[in-house]
This record gives sequence, C-alpha cells and structure tokens, in this order.
Amino acid sequence: MKKYSAVIFDLDGTLLNTLEDLADSVNYALALHGYGKRSIEEVRMFVGNGIRKLIERAVPENTDKEDVDKVFGTFRQYYLNNMMNKTRPYDGIMDLLDKLQKRGISMGIVSNKYDMGVKGLNKHFFCGYIKVAIGESANVAKKPAPDTVYEAVKELGINPENAVYVGDSDVDIATAKNSGLDCISVTWGFRDRNFLKENGASVLVDKPSEILDFVME
Repeated sequence: MKKYSAVIFDLDGTLLNTLEDLADSVNYALALHGYGKRSIEEVRMFVGNGIRKLIERAVPENTDKEDVDKVFGTFRQYYLNNMMNKTRPYDGIMDLLDKLQKRGISMGIVSNKYDMGVKGLNKHFFCGYIKVAIGESANVAKKPAPDTVYEAVKELGINPENAVYVGDSDVDIATAKNSGLDCISVTWGFRDRNFLKENGASVLVDKPSEILDFVME
C-alpha cells in the first residue's frame, strides 16, 4: 500500500553524483580568470544554493561583482558543455526509480541548479521515469522557498500532502518544511549524517532502497 503518491527529488547529491564535473568546471573558470583552484571538498561545501552562489563562494573573498560575473559566465557555459563527463546516478538509484514507477509513484525533480541543466540531465539519465524537472530560473524563487516544489506538485497533478521530499542537504530539509512536505535525508550526498541531524533531519537513509520502504506502508 502506498504511503505517498509522489516523490520529489533533489538532483545533485541525491540522484546524481555531479561533484567532479562541478569541481572541474569551477576550476576551469577560476584558472581562466587567474584565480587559484579549489579542492573537490571545498566545492562540495560550496554547492546547494545555486550556481551563482557556488561561484561567489569559489572566488577569493572580496572579489568585485564584475569579476565574479566573468567567472560565472565562463563556468556556466563550460559546465553546460561538460556536465555529463563524470556525472553518474548513485548506486541503486535506477533500481529505486524503476520500483517506484512500477508501484505507481509519480516522480519529480526540484533543484537549485539552473533550469536548462536540470532538464538536460533529467532527459539524459531519467527520462523514462521522471516527467517533471524544475531548476532555478528568474521567474520562480529557488529553494528553500517552496515555489518550485509547489510547481512540481502542480505539474504532477497531485496534492502536496501526498508527496515526500528527498534531498541531501540542509537546504532540502528547509525546503520540505517550507513546503509542508515530509522529508527524507540521504547520507550518500554532499553533506554527512551528523550535519544533516544538526540541521533538523528526522528521517535519514543510507541507501536508495530504504526510500522505497519509507514510501510504501
């Protein structure tokens, strides 16, 4: 029996391990503009609030806006052309999506990655399973505001109380709370178990198959 009729997923750190492609693109942009590179662990902590914030965190402190804009423009174009070099679904994700689909669970993606990137990655990796994928755009407030979740729920044609949100960060916990959705926090992403618990996680899972157990009563 279904406990929920829909699952709304975060993308980076939840469905896809995008960290290496993000780090490579950040460092390409930094180097091109004469700045030092960042480690993959630094980039891990910079992500979660959209790619503009990622670049603002990656450039040296007190970099002026014009220079940040230049690095951001380089990053955005480079990443768009290189976002699938090393990015892959986490182990067990495709099996989870297949089982959710077979049980009649609707699925969507809500991400702070820019909308074109979200839709491109979804089409490449998950087009047979996930019909609604929404990223950051100028017209809708990004997470942790609930707007993109509400839009996804609307496009899926379900009631919010019948959906659960799945993510890997404090931003996702806040997004679920602001949207009135239950939240599942995953420990394989960009934030560890202790960080998630400190930021209010109430349900934590260590592997994708555990999500199915939570969704089905």
